[in-house]
Amino acid sequence: MPRSCELTDFERGQIISLWIAGKSSREIAKALLDHSQSQVNRAIKAYKDKGQTTVAPRSGRPKTLDERDIRQLKRIVIKNRHTTLKDITEILNENLDNPVSDKTIDRQLHEMGYYSRVALRKPFVSESNRIKRYKWCMDKKSWNLEWQYIVWSDESRFNLYQNDGRQRVWRQPKEKYDIDCLTPTHKHGGGGVMVWGCFVNDTLGPLVIVDGKMTGNSYVNLLKDYLLPFLNRSENPNSLIFQDDNAATHTARVVLRLKGENSITSLPWSAQSPDLNPIEHLWDYLEKLVRRKRPHPKNLEELSAYLREEWSKIDPNYLKN
Repeated sequence: MPRSCELTDFERGQIISLWIAGKSSREIAKALLDHSQSQVNRAIKAYKDKGQTTVAPRSGRPKTLDERDIRQLKRIVIKNRHTTLKDITEILNENLDNPVSDKTIDRQLHEMGYYSRVALRKPFVSESNRIKRYKWCMDKKSWNLEWQYIVWSDESRFNLYQNDGRQRVWRQPKEKYDIDCLTPTHKHGGGGVMVWGCFVNDTLGPLVIVDGKMTGNSYVNLLKDYLLPFLNRSENPNSLIFQDDNAATHTARVVLRLKGENSITSLPWSAQSPDLNPIEHLWDYLEKLVRRKRPHPKNLEELSAYLREEWSKIDPNYLKN
């Protein structure tokens, strides 16, 4: 394959001489072997336009990577978002005549706007559910006061010990929420406390420590013992709309029967949509409050006590916001 390095003064002289002798650019490129027809055309054009037969003077050292190399580097980064700088350099060097260093690639990536950042952790969402989520959001786009009557609820797990599990990703600032720049999170268990809670507008509901595995029957008992009393204490219980997700536990027949018997109106909910539920912000806030406490909880009993204590202190203004 013809090399793409810059022509020397001697090579330019050869090209101009052959062109003056009546040779076409294709014939010249074929005769010189080392150079492409586009290089030959550029040399001839420079001679015709400016009478140039030598390398044009310029300041500074020429760039190690040309435009073609930079385009290839961009393709490599987009295809390998979660790989290391060393691996990116090795992949690019496989296609370069003159290998470059990690430092050169790092500098070039910064010039292109790519930086290694910790990938945001977001719940995985399938393509079909993305479409359903979008439709759900568009249907609720004009809502305003309606949100004040939604009773937001969910379960959450609080681990005794935290695991950061950060991953880095190559991205531009505007690509923060792009799918291939995120770190998908999946539910997992062990070593923590499961709780259920709810709130409506600026009013905090109960926080319930869930013992054992949640089933349809245990969820029914939870709603009877905690949700119904909370709804009945509100000023306008008939105006409230209850939100819970589509987990099998929440959609069991016994649960649907209880809701029907007690005239509980449910908010239709899209699958794989925990990030649409404002209570997720509340869980995150509660997590931070508990982690700030000293001393840190040493066992699950202390963790449960801390959760109840900090839950009861949450400011109504925070809920409203």
